[in-house]
Order: sequence, then C-alpha cells, then structure tokens
Amino acid sequence: MDVLILSRIQFALNIAFHYFYPPLSIGLSLMIVIIEGMYIKTKSEKYRKMAQFWTRIFALSFALGVATGIVQVFAFGNNWSRFARFVGDVFGSALAAEGIFAFFLEAGFIGLMLFGWERVSARLHYFSTICVALGAHFSAIWIVAANSWMQTPQGFKLVGEGVNRRAVITDFWGVIFNPSFLDRLTHVIIGCWLTGAFIVLSVCSYYYLKKKHTEFARIGMKLGLAVAAILLVLQLISADSTARGVAKYQPEKLAAMEGVYETRDHTPMTVAGYVDTKEQVVKGIKIPSLLSFLVYRNFKTPVTGLKHFPETDWPNVAAVFQMYHLMIFMWGAMVIMTLLGFIFYKRKTLDKAKWTLRGLVVSILFPYIANQSGWFTAEMGRQPWVVYHVLRTADGVSTGIRKEQVVGSIIMFILIYILLFSLFIFLMNRKIQTGPEGESKPGYDDAVFSDPYKKGV
Repeated sequence: MDVLILSRIQFALNIAFHYFYPPLSIGLSLMIVIIEGMYIKTKSEKYRKMAQFWTRIFALSFALGVATGIVQVFAFGNNWSRFARFVGDVFGSALAAEGIFAFFLEAGFIGLMLFGWERVSARLHYFSTICVALGAHFSAIWIVAANSWMQTPQGFKLVGEGVNRRAVITDFWGVIFNPSFLDRLTHVIIGCWLTGAFIVLSVCSYYYLKKKHTEFARIGMKLGLAVAAILLVLQLISADSTARGVAKYQPEKLAAMEGVYETRDHTPMTVAGYVDTKEQVVKGIKIPSLLSFLVYRNFKTPVTGLKHFPETDWPNVAAVFQMYHLMIFMWGAMVIMTLLGFIFYKRKTLDKAKWTLRGLVVSILFPYIANQSGWFTAEMGRQPWVVYHVLRTADGVSTGIRKEQVVGSIIMFILIYILLFSLFIFLMNRKIQTGPEGESKPGYDDAVFSDPYKKGV
C-alpha cells in the first residue's frame, strides 16, 4: 500500500475511534436535560438521582471525546498538509466558530454541571446543564458544516496555481449553509440522540435482568422507549430527505449506495444482496421501481447509474453499498427492539421477557454501528474526491512522509486506542455496577432508589 491508502486508513482509524464518544455525549446531554427538567418540575429526588447518574456517564464520554478529537488536527498537518493548505481559509472560519460557540460554552458551564449540585440552586444548575448540551450540539453543527462543504462545496473561489491553489471564502453563510448541510446535520444529530436513548435502554434492561435499581430502571425504560420511538420515525424522514439530496448533488454516491450501474426506467431498490464488481451488477433481493419512487416520487423515472460517469470518478462500489445497507439494517434492528420493549412494557411483563431484555442490553451497539457505517458511506461515497469535484484525495495527501512512518503511527494509535477503550469500558462498567445511589453521601436519601429485592419484598 502507498502513502495515500495508508494515510486514509490512519485517518479512518482516528476518526472512527473518536466518533465513538461524541454521539454518546450529545445523546446523553439530551436525556439529561429531559430528566433534570422533570426534576425541576416535580421536585422528586428520584429524577435528581437519575440526572446525577447519567451526568457521571456523560462526563466520562465527554472527556475521552475531547482527548481523541485533538488527534484529528495533527492528522491534517502531518498527513494531509496539501488538503489543509487548500481548505485552510474555509475550515479556519468554521473551526474558529466551533471554538467560540461550542468549546467556550461547554468549558464555562461543565464545572457547574458536574460539581454544582450542592453548591448552586436547582434552576441555575439546570441552566448550566442546558448550556453544556447546547455546546455539544454547537460543536456538531460546525463540524458537520465543514464536512458538508467538502461534500457540496459552495461560497468560495479558487486562487493560485499548482501546489499554491486554494479555496477562499466569498460567502461565509453560503459555505455554512451549503446544499447538503441541513439534511446531514439533522441526520447526524438524530443519530446521536438515538445513541443517548439506547444507552439508557441498555443500562435499564441490565438492571431489570439483575433485579436491582428497579424503580430507576422502570422510569428510564419508559423514557428511553418513548424517545427512541419518536426519533426512529424522525430518522426515517431525515434519511429520505438526505438520500434525495445525495441523488441531486452527488449522483455517483447514490448509484454506489444502491449499486446502480445502468441508467434504466423503474430502478429497483436492493433490500439485501452484494455487488459483483466483475460483472458490474448487484445480486440479491430487489423491490422493482422502489428506488425511482423514493428518489423522484415517480415509479418510472430512472436513477442515474455509475456508467453515466467516468470510471475514474467511481467510489469503491462494493464497500459503499454494504456500509449503506448495514446502516439501514441497524435502523430496522432498533425499530424491532423498541417495538418489543413497548409491547412487554405495556403488558407489565418486561421483567419476565428475558430475551427481549438481553436484546435491549446489546441494542446500544445498533446506533453505534449505524452512526459509523453512515459516516463510512458518506466519506467513501465521496471518493475519489476529498472536496467533491474540486480536489482529488490523491492531491490532498502530504508529500514529505514515508509509508513506514504512517504504518508506525497506525500501530501506535491502535495500541493507544485499545488502552483508552479498555479504560473507558472499565470505568463505564464500574459506574453502572455502582448504580444510581452508589455515590450518595451517607444518610442522604439512600432510599430514593432502594432495591426491594434486597429487603426481601
């Protein structure tokens, strides 16, 4: 493998590991705002304890998210210096806005959120929680804006020649509100919120199985199922709008996502299958005319196939196809588990539905896999362009690095990330095992989430 492929692998490794944490932080921040809002309204200590428990989990993911995010900046400078030079004017504005509107907001209120429970009023603490949640969301807004500009660039002009060629902003709001921004932002944020809902469902299902913290588990399950149900519907609507935007602005990507080689009327949609790249066909289960209808709201209108474009502009069709369908399958898995949870919860037999609870415990993997496969679809589907139809990926990689250096850094990152992930899982497990009342002060409301099973009830 050459430096280009190795640098792409390195960046994919870094960003994929980093993106394990922001969805959890953003999603949990929403759940904490809801739970603490219920405490403000009802004054019930059980909601206060719930908010405190999930705030501890949030703090862990937030810390690792910040630490792993810094690595991306060094990757731009070391492996992608030509890309960094090309987009410096564009990205400089967006990332500066992230620092001002996101990091400053989070840094200003994270201390109150984590340590202000006994030191400030309940309403002031709730205000700090909202500000931290907004900061987490603002960070996503500016990052997605920058990435969406790479997908559908506008609001800029090219200056210079050769290696000195670069993009210069002519319309800041045109850069931010590029054609794909709002659709992609909505899709990403809902994916993060689903991660927050399903971590709540996972932990509460675990408590159901272990027959402990039962009141905490019951309330959390009800909240998690309600939020997940709403978000899954919204994500379906968002996915439809996003895919139609891809068809309009990045037709090669959509063709790769569905493995469409030939431009034909009544384009079918593949439910499950695989791409035969040699024969340039998709083999599997297909629904006739469905893709045409979903994209154009007309069963006959053809979806543009890959053969309409130069083969040098094709992404890796097989990889994009499988990643895209994996994302869809994970959405279906979340729908199934949410429906099963609702059925047994309404029947008040959830504590006896062992297999459903076990499924809900592992269901936290579903939004994570969906988020990762969605990003892989978006980024691999844009290839061979790093800035769509403006700068090729091969022209963005640094020229002064050797493949031995990149291989060494990949090995180093893998070892460090294994260590960090092991630490994260260890600390997360310890907090879950400790439970919502485990860190209470002696004598302080220890019975709020008392375990009736321990009392022989």
